[in-house]
Amino acid sequence: MNSYVIMTDNMADLPESYIQEHKLPILSLSYVIDGETYDRDHPQDVKEFYSRMRSGSMPTTSQANPQQAKELFLSCLSKGQDVLYLAFSSGLSGTYNSGRIAAAEIEEEQLYPERKVVVIDTLSASLGEGLLVHKAVQMKEAGKTMEEVASWVEENKLHLCHNFTVDDLFHLHRGGRVSKATAILGTVINIKPLLHVDNEGHLIAIGKVRGRKKSLAALVDRMGEQMKGFENTEVFISHGDCPEDAGYVEKLVRERFGIEDFIINEVGPTIGAHSGPGTMALFFMGNPR
Repeated sequence: MNSYVIMTDNMADLPESYIQEHKLPILSLSYVIDGETYDRDHPQDVKEFYSRMRSGSMPTTSQANPQQAKELFLSCLSKGQDVLYLAFSSGLSGTYNSGRIAAAEIEEEQLYPERKVVVIDTLSASLGEGLLVHKAVQMKEAGKTMEEVASWVEENKLHLCHNFTVDDLFHLHRGGRVSKATAILGTVINIKPLLHVDNEGHLIAIGKVRGRKKSLAALVDRMGEQMKGFENTEVFISHGDCPEDAGYVEKLVRERFGIEDFIINEVGPTIGAHSGPGTMALFFMGNPR
């Protein structure tokens, strides 16, 4: 069995301790805020990032390009490792396509003809992508081949449920997700949207409630319906610098479903640039997505 490495990108929002423990190569997408560019090699403290957003700074983001992906792939291939790259949703970024182009160039140039690069569009984001990576890592560490892991991810990625809400509709408006009128009206009457990632990997609004606490409870209510028939021993939660709300959602999930294992982490700046402070997201296996 060939040696292989599981790779992802920083949009998976996995904790740095997890990345280091499992030795995951990370393809880095960048962002610009107040005229300065940040990425994995030049990071900014997440709390500082959200503080700047709350003060009115408006970040912009960039996808990873094919050359970045190619260099990272080659660094693994040169060590005798095949590559399984689980990429950020193609419905939200061109990064998956960059990975696909890089893999095709490596194959065409026959740089390492005995090695393989497999690129999968996870159609997922934040710790939804992270949860798929985690499942893949568990399979790899249990001795599964790259082909077996890739097959499982393809067969199960549309069962990776993403439920989330945001605290400020104006960030969604800036990204074209809601109209300006909706953002203004929703803010005035304290409407909080419920959103998910659909089967094409796009962010889609699926409902709305009035009030923050109700929106957090609604995430868990929807989870109760979706996960019927699925065994979830682990749940992932990501948040836009609102750890108390993340703890509240964790408490609701523990009480209602008896789940004990969680990974909770911040929504990283490259996604947070579009969703804003106060984003709360819940990830698990279920159906329908």
